[in-house]
Amino acid sequence: MDKKEELDKLKSGMEKDGNLPLKTFETNLVFGVGNPDAEILFVGEGPGFHENRLKEPFVGNAGMLLNRLLASINIPREEVYITNVVHHRPPENRDPLPEEISAYGKYLDEIIEIINPKVIVTLGRFSMAKFLPNARISGVHGKKFEVNWNGKNILVVPMYHPAAALRNGAVMEQIKNDFLKLPDYLKKEVNEESKIKIEQSELF
Repeated sequence: MDKKEELDKLKSGMEKDGNLPLKTFETNLVFGVGNPDAEILFVGEGPGFHENRLKEPFVGNAGMLLNRLLASINIPREEVYITNVVHHRPPENRDPLPEEISAYGKYLDEIIEIINPKVIVTLGRFSMAKFLPNARISGVHGKKFEVNWNGKNILVVPMYHPAAALRNGAVMEQIKNDFLKLPDYLKKEVNEESKIKIEQSELF
């Protein structure tokens, strides 16, 4: 089973799960979108009005900004994978509650396991808290952290949510600058992985 088939199977399981707390007759499952073989995984907060309608994450104003930010570093949206910490729209776009994030967490964990990205970019404080629970986004945005996740090290880069950048000019400048660091982070991560593979091959 390839990654796309695994993701489709996971999505089907979510659609049948009657215990997801934000699942109602008014909400659609907004699973994830992008390249299953992506090197970068973006994790946002939760679907809004447009995302619920189109069943795709980051398709409103925040999504258009995300597309521009990706274009600024010459990475097509189609080459990354994008999802959220909750996959149904919270009422009135309110913040997701801790128990809601927890309920969807097992599915997000599986998405991460399947994609197996080199870098995870968290967009906003709710996705950041999954990996850096004690951090303040104002102090860590744009920096890289090697996090032990399910027994393996993964590079996590926390950033502000694009919606926050649309409301605040200072945050807009910060998120633009943070995105400019991503190609270098990714390049170093790929080079490090290649180095490890070479070292391992020398053992045999």
